[in-house]
Amino acid sequence: MQGSGRLPRAVRLLIVARAVNRLGAFSMSFLTVLLTTGFGASPALAGSVSAAFGVATIPSRLVGGRLADRIGRRRTIVAGLSGCAMAQLGLAAADSLPLVICCAFLLGLVFELYEPPSQAMIADVVAPGEQVRAYGLLNAALAAAGMGAGLLAAGLGRWDLRWLFVADALTCLLCALTVHLVLPADHRTPRRAAPEQPAAITPWRDPALLLLLATGTLFAVIYLQIMITLPLAMDHQGLQPADAGLLFTASALTICAGQPLMRRVRLDALSAPVAFVAGYLLLSVGLGGYALAHDLAGCLVATVVWSTGDLLLVGRVYAVVAGLAPAGAKGRYLAVYGTSWGIAGIAAPVMGTQLLEHAGPTGLWSVMALACLLLAVLQPALLRYVTPAGDSTVNAGQGPPD
Repeated sequence: MQGSGRLPRAVRLLIVARAVNRLGAFSMSFLTVLLTTGFGASPALAGSVSAAFGVATIPSRLVGGRLADRIGRRRTIVAGLSGCAMAQLGLAAADSLPLVICCAFLLGLVFELYEPPSQAMIADVVAPGEQVRAYGLLNAALAAAGMGAGLLAAGLGRWDLRWLFVADALTCLLCALTVHLVLPADHRTPRRAAPEQPAAITPWRDPALLLLLATGTLFAVIYLQIMITLPLAMDHQGLQPADAGLLFTASALTICAGQPLMRRVRLDALSAPVAFVAGYLLLSVGLGGYALAHDLAGCLVATVVWSTGDLLLVGRVYAVVAGLAPAGAKGRYLAVYGTSWGIAGIAAPVMGTQLLEHAGPTGLWSVMALACLLLAVLQPALLRYVTPAGDSTVNAGQGPPD
C-alpha cells in the first residue's frame, strides 16, 4: 500500500476510466420521465418500474462483490460495464412499455457489478489514512465528467430522451475498453492459499457493518430523490425537466471547485463525525431550498448548498467499511454496504412519487430535509461506536496533498 504523495497508478487510471463512463451516466435520472411522457405510464407505474430496477441492483451488487474477490477486479468491472451497455441500448430501442420494463430490470441486474471491484481496488492499494482522499478524488473526477454529462442531458433530453441511453451505452463500452487495456491484469490466488476466516466473520453477520448499512440506506433514499425524482418534481413545478441536467452540472461544478478549496482551508482535516454533522446540515438546507424554490435560479442556489454538503460526506463511510473487512473480503464488505443503494432504489422511487402526488414538491423536499437532520444526529454517534479509537478513517482527514 502507498502511504502518501501521489496515488498509485492503477487508482489514477481507474479514476480516469470511471470519469469516461460518467459522461453518459445521467440517463437513469430520466427513466421515470421517459416512461410517463414517452409511453403514457402513470407516475405510480413509473415509480414501480424504478423500484423493480432497484430490486435487481441488490443481487447485482452482491454478485459484483463476490466476483471481485473470486475472479478479480478488472474482469468484474469489464463484465459489468459491457452488460450495462447492452441493456441501455435495449432501452433506447424499445418500442413498447413491456419491453422498456424488461430492459430496465435487466439493466438493474448488471448495473452494480462494477462498483464493488472499483471500490475494493482503491482499498487494496491505498493506505487507510489516504483512502478518504482517494475516494474523494474519484468523486471529484466523476463530478468533472458530470459537468459534461449534465450539459449532454440538457441537450439530448430536449431532442429525444432515448439518446441519453445511447450516450450512456457508448460511454460504458469506452470505459470497459479502457479498463481492459490499462489496468493491471487480475491474478487469481488459489483458494487453499488464502487464510481461512472464522465462519462467524461474514459481512451479513457483522453488526458494525449492518448498522452502517442501515444509515447508509437512509442516505441513499435521500440522494436518489435528487437523482430520480428531481426531473419529475421540476415538471410538477412547471419547469423544464431536462433542466435537471443543468442542476446536475451545477452540482458537479461545486464538487470540483470544492476539492482544492477543502485542502486549502483544512476542511479535509476535519474528523469524520464533525464532517458528517456539517455535511448533513448543508444537505438539509439545500433540500429545504428545493421546497421553497419556484424557479430555476432558486433551484440552482439550493443545488450549490446541498452539493457542498455532499463534498464533506463523500468517501468517508467507504473508508470505514474497508477498514472493517477482514483480509480477502473487502469486495464482499463493500458490496454488502453498497446494497444500501439497491434497497433505496426500491424505496426511493415509490416514496418520491407518492410524496410528489400527495404533498407536491414542497412536501417531498421537506421530508427529505428532515431525514438529513436525523442522519446528522445518528451517523457521528454510530461511527464512534463501530470504529476503534484512534482509527485514521474517523479521526483524520484525507491526508496530505499530492
